[in-house]
Amino acid sequence: MPAAVVMDKAALPLDGGWGWMVVLGAHISIGFAYATPKALSIFFKEIQGDLMSSYSDIAWISSIMLAVMYAGGPVSSALVNRYGSRPIVMLGGLMCGMSMVTASFGSSIVYLYLCIGVIGGCGLALNLNASLTIISKYFHARRPLANGLAMAGSPVFLCFLAPLNQFLLERFGWRGSLLILGALMLNCCVAGALMRPVLTPTQKKLKEQTNGSTTIKDCHIKNVKQFLDFTFFKDRGFVIYLIGNIMFIFGAYAPIVFLSAYAVSQGVDEYYAAYLLSIMGFVDMFIRPGTGLIANSKWIRPRVQYFFSFAMVFNGICHLLCPLITSYPLLVVYAVFFGVGFGMVFALIFECLMDLMGNQRFPSAVGLVTIIECVPMLLGPPAAGKSQCTVTKVVLKTIC
Repeated sequence: MPAAVVMDKAALPLDGGWGWMVVLGAHISIGFAYATPKALSIFFKEIQGDLMSSYSDIAWISSIMLAVMYAGGPVSSALVNRYGSRPIVMLGGLMCGMSMVTASFGSSIVYLYLCIGVIGGCGLALNLNASLTIISKYFHARRPLANGLAMAGSPVFLCFLAPLNQFLLERFGWRGSLLILGALMLNCCVAGALMRPVLTPTQKKLKEQTNGSTTIKDCHIKNVKQFLDFTFFKDRGFVIYLIGNIMFIFGAYAPIVFLSAYAVSQGVDEYYAAYLLSIMGFVDMFIRPGTGLIANSKWIRPRVQYFFSFAMVFNGICHLLCPLITSYPLLVVYAVFFGVGFGMVFALIFECLMDLMGNQRFPSAVGLVTIIECVPMLLGPPAAGKSQCTVTKVVLKTIC
């Protein structure tokens, strides 16, 4: 593996060079982190019939996975600070692959909660935070573009995982599909190998110490305090950012989890229903780097927070119109606009946090944000599934 890059303490991030290879690794790692919980919804109907579970019970699989991914933020940040991004991403990829393989042997919904939700979610947490942190170390002037390209991994992977999962489901069933998906997720280990660490002279000196146990111990205590830093709540900008994100995350993933099922309930063929996620992902794939380019411009960069607010409002309006849609062509239009809004939000969501907190405080801030966001992440899809079941019962009683 390439040796670590040693930078001067006062030097600015590299803004290029090997940093683009790091962006490629982050693209793969973040792609699996965000696309996997969404693409798993293709298997939900078969798992529901096989394990005799309800919509709400099945929705907990993706919900737990996403919640654990976000809740593991502080732990992942602390590990990245201690060991660097490369080994942490490789460990996360190994955990993700093993979680899917072991889940394929499951015979109960609780077993899937443990394997996919908890173990897989922990692996995704390691991948996500490590990838975001190392980008902030390699880029400054081109950081919005780098973040946009890295976050584009989510729609790129969703674009091919959704139809691939449908194909695998018909050929091998949901158990065989999970085995193959687990093998694919081991590629996160390759992505982690690209993440060459960046060391300041101070870090290099600490690393070379052989008899400074007291200094290292003090450093560890300092790191724990840093990644459990609640002084962020004194920052008004951080509090406003956090409140907005909590409300957004609560409803952000429910439309993705239930989009295919909703289309099937409207009489759409299962293959065409799966393509809705691909359409959304295809649009999202171009919107994220495009949003990064726009945010990097001299007119938008100073006003990136307002651009982020516009993206969240646009995304919410799209979802408000979804229940009025009953035909496949209109569902395609909805998927396109959904991809636009979703892509803009997630291209800017961590860039705004970096802009508010700065590169030095970002690892601590992102860990605190993700662990708080795990609560709406956990409750959002099951709440939507419970609402769907309740509405269905009311309609059936009315007809009868």
